Amino acid sequence: MIVSNTSPIINLACIDRLDLLPSLFGEIVIPEAVFHEIAVAVPNAPGASDVRMAPWIHHHLVANQPLVASLRLELDPGEAEAIACAVEANARLLLIDERRGRLVAQRLGLSVMGLVGALLLARKQGLIESIRPLLDDLRRVAGFWVSDALYHRALYDAGE
Repeated sequence: MIVSNTSPIINLACIDRLDLLPSLFGEIVIPEAVFHEIAVAVPNAPGASDVRMAPWIHHHLVANQPLVASLRLELDPGEAEAIACAVEANARLLLIDERRGRLVAQRLGLSVMGLVGALLLARKQGLIESIRPLLDDLRRVAGFWVSDALYHRALYDAGE
């Protein structure tokens, strides 16, 4: 099972490449807080209708609320529930971009991947020809922050 936080979904939707997630991972699971952040809080935002209707996105109600409450001491609701969901479901991967959330997830033994890592995987699998235009669109259109060092490292890793 693959669990996703808000950022990968919204940012890919902003650049009209949400199709990469099901191509890479098949189905993904999102907790209710992530569903709310994407599809309810701003119902016309990029990705909102996809999250409400896509057959490859499944919602999960996190049962371990004490873990969520503990994680909420240092993370936002979506990150806390995404991590708790991944722990609870013994997910093989958690898609999450925020540094603090990634560190907490790794501390709990979860495998994590960010959006840049997903783009590198898509390039490796031949789903995209180049990551440069997508990284540029993420920065320019979606407002996704990628440090110059990570940007250049991703291009190098992709052989670009």
